[in-house]
Amino acid sequence: MESMPLTLFLMGILLNATTLSGVKLLVHDYYEEKCPLAEDIVRHNVEVALLNNPRLAASLLRLHFHDCFVMGCDASVLLDSVEGMPSEKLAGPNVNSLHGFELIDKIKYLLEEECPITVSCADILAMAARDAVQLRGGPRWEVLLGRKDSLESSFSGANLFIPAPNSSLEVLIDNFKQQGLDIEDLVTLSGSHTIGRARCLNFRQRIYEAEDEYHHGNDRYKRYTTFRRILRSICPVEGRDNKFAPLDLQTPKRFDNQYFINILGGNGLLGSDNVLTSQDLDGKITERVWAYASNEKLFFASFAKSMIKMGNINVLTGDEGEIRRNCRFVNA
Repeated sequence: MESMPLTLFLMGILLNATTLSGVKLLVHDYYEEKCPLAEDIVRHNVEVALLNNPRLAASLLRLHFHDCFVMGCDASVLLDSVEGMPSEKLAGPNVNSLHGFELIDKIKYLLEEECPITVSCADILAMAARDAVQLRGGPRWEVLLGRKDSLESSFSGANLFIPAPNSSLEVLIDNFKQQGLDIEDLVTLSGSHTIGRARCLNFRQRIYEAEDEYHHGNDRYKRYTTFRRILRSICPVEGRDNKFAPLDLQTPKRFDNQYFINILGGNGLLGSDNVLTSQDLDGKITERVWAYASNEKLFFASFAKSMIKMGNINVLTGDEGEIRRNCRFVNA
């Protein structure tokens, strides 16, 4: 899937892993001696799952994202509710929305059989997201490993830090900044919406608002008008909240750069997609969107870099946290 220049580029990222992680060092060969089959076990099970249900690719990528944006990449999103600690799964952005937990459970079970109390749930999420992207046609990168799992979840944090589908550009920039991610990371990681689906509840506002909000009054060939007509047939003004539409109507099952082509025409599904260009006052974000729309290799290389960077948000290492035996519960 990747060319030699991309491979060399990512090797350079790995050599600077300490800088990317800020303080704590993760390494790509963490399980080489501790559990040499770890990455193979994850990849094989992700591959089999995607053959049966290709939509799981977006689910696995989203799990990793929603995990990292709440307290860091520590698998807190996988914890079930216990007395006094409601699960992040029940938070507004996650409830009836996140999927893939059963696959993570299966992978964890097999890894515990192979290497007991060795591979963290947080690392499984990072590896599974990487494999899901590549198996749908996207880039592959060497995942930095060595995370530990959290001892708690944050229901309130999930409600506070995960971006809403109707967020303004200003809110998105601030949200990513809080995680140590910059505007380039925001644009790049938004490209993950090249796969996956969204519920009517999350894009209704976007398709029934003012005519010129997202296509800048320039719809000479009626592309946006047609796009909105299609979405309105799926999602009426009231009702059918749980009906789905693909985030990328053009190539919904393939990880590619079509997302950026879509939003240049005002045809992103979510409001938070289209604001990248419609609310970009100085044009710098739009320049980046154009660059990705015209150069898929550039997008892939940037996506790999930003995923590695995101995967290092507030990681637990060393004596911090634990290696859970079951990803749904902290160890007894």
